[in-house]
Amino acid sequence: MAEKTKKLTHSQRLNSLLYKMEIFSAYDVINHLPRRYDDYSLTGDTKLEDKQRVVLYGKLTSFPRSVKARNIQITSFGFMTISNHYFDVVAYNRSYLANTMKMDEYYTIIGSFNKKRNEINFINYSKGQIAKENALKPIYSLPSDYPNHLFHSLALKCLEELKGHIGSLVPFSLRKKYRLINKEEALNKAHSPKSNEDVRQSYRYLKYEEALMFSLKNQLIREENKSLKKIKKEPIDLSSCEDFLKTLPYTLTDDQEKACDEIINDMNQSSLMYRLLQGDVGTGKTLVSFVALYANFARGDQGALMAPTDVLARQHYANALNLFKNTKVKIALLVGNTPTSEKKRIYEDLREGYIDIVIGTHALFTKSIQYSSLGLVVIDEQHRFGVNQRQALLDKGDHADLLMMSATPIPRTLALSIYGDLEISTLYTFPHKNRDIATKIVSSDSDEIFKMCEESIKNKRKVYVVAPLVEYREDGRYSVEQLFARFVLRFGEKVALLHGKMKSEEKDSVLDEFANGDKDILVTTQVIEVGIDVKKANLMVIYDANSYGLASLHQLRGRIGRNNEHSDCLLVYDENDEEALDRLDILVKSNDGFEIAEKDLALRGPGELMGLRQSGLPNFSFLNMIDDIKIFIVARDDAKDILAHKDDEEYRYIIEKCRRDIEYKPLIKA
Repeated sequence: MAEKTKKLTHSQRLNSLLYKMEIFSAYDVINHLPRRYDDYSLTGDTKLEDKQRVVLYGKLTSFPRSVKARNIQITSFGFMTISNHYFDVVAYNRSYLANTMKMDEYYTIIGSFNKKRNEINFINYSKGQIAKENALKPIYSLPSDYPNHLFHSLALKCLEELKGHIGSLVPFSLRKKYRLINKEEALNKAHSPKSNEDVRQSYRYLKYEEALMFSLKNQLIREENKSLKKIKKEPIDLSSCEDFLKTLPYTLTDDQEKACDEIINDMNQSSLMYRLLQGDVGTGKTLVSFVALYANFARGDQGALMAPTDVLARQHYANALNLFKNTKVKIALLVGNTPTSEKKRIYEDLREGYIDIVIGTHALFTKSIQYSSLGLVVIDEQHRFGVNQRQALLDKGDHADLLMMSATPIPRTLALSIYGDLEISTLYTFPHKNRDIATKIVSSDSDEIFKMCEESIKNKRKVYVVAPLVEYREDGRYSVEQLFARFVLRFGEKVALLHGKMKSEEKDSVLDEFANGDKDILVTTQVIEVGIDVKKANLMVIYDANSYGLASLHQLRGRIGRNNEHSDCLLVYDENDEEALDRLDILVKSNDGFEIAEKDLALRGPGELMGLRQSGLPNFSFLNMIDDIKIFIVARDDAKDILAHKDDEEYRYIIEKCRRDIEYKPLIKA
């Protein structure tokens, strides 16, 4: 007989949950701060407004009774405050109240007042009256089966055990300057505040320390960057670059000219270039990168342009062939499915120096590749690559220059604080004029969708139809397979299907048919978000628009209107959530990528905006990148001052701590 699985004890189960939360030590526990605080300070019980949050003290006048209606458990009871005001209390899916609340005992109840029914919608409760100094109850982000009160008790126990051993990283002179409490006091106040002022003082210290450490690491990385010298390089032939610019079919905007000057000037320095080129969708970052790659060729070095997808790499390759056709630049494409025999030839040509620019994906930094003289690495959509991937490509060259590009624009003040270890070039203006894209929110059954598709096809234009999923799921969200079937029924063979699970050759074929062939409607996932350039596309329909961040929606919208003709974007949303509608309405009212990115940061945070960890943007524990920008700026200036006086005794510890925290090679921050 098989041995029965040993059942975990309560303590073992909680320890297992802590492990899954990546909490392994007492220090991890005390640094896992509350996400909010429930305030149990008593409110009045007269002249209440509808939906007002109330905290009342009193006792039950009737025993809690539960009934089930439409899969919802409704528990209700009568409640009389100590000032003799009566309320009905209604709780949803809280049947346990019948076992925990008694008629003869007093309770403090938190709820929302329903004026029409003179009813309290139950939120939480506590037995007895809560002392004023204990009225703020910390609420933590925890797994559903880890009780909040048990974690709070654990945090207090860990604070007691570590008493006298929690050091402040912020130097005393700066704590004195800004009237900050020390770190141990800040953590104690965060986990067990006596007042809202305690919470404020706690987070003043913790936010500043986090901003200072981040800024100091950035400055240390910047110092390391500047200290690394290139091998002796030939100066860039500027007249050759000017001749190349004359061959281009476009005239550079003032922003593009400035960015090119900044980049080429950096490349001509003895120290390495670490520069971010950012700009809204369609402002011409790729063209600037090609000018940089030509300048690199003009000094006799090889260049590599790394893109996040095969589709985008192939598109860059096609554009490069066109732009460099009147030059002697030799270009190669290297992606995951490049035939083995072709790969071997490219590897040999790169090693021997017969290839001047190689364009590809992750394949560019495999162990098999050796470059003859890699002088410039360009990384498109840099947030899609992890730090290790970027570093692996840089390691292929003897101190190569680095240019990273991002189409998720960030306000300059914020960018200077976040990308403190990089120089920044920003493109604000469009090559021709601002795109004329009208955005509208519609329901999925709107006649407008098919009507506008028919109008586009009639005018020999192309249509994108975007869905969040590839295959059908029971959560009700749209899939491309589902929408493909729907649009085929209406438009027949004019409809094509594209998603990330398809093979690269199949994707390329579909995109070619859509861009140049008989397919007028492309039903696709977010795979077309970056870099796809079909001039004839003037309509985009995005289903389940609330599934995407604002920045992603703006990126998707950037696939249309690329010929500067009027275009339309329909955001399909079927629910009536006011918050979601207000969020989507930001896109209706604005085509400004900087404004949209800022609001997306405020709404969703940097991790959501940029995607995964190692995105190039940090995941802060205490700071909000928008609300706390002033703290960033102050901390950035203080970090510069600390490094200017690095021999001062009080600064040595924080500098060494930051150096130890930089675990990877000091070129790009995590």
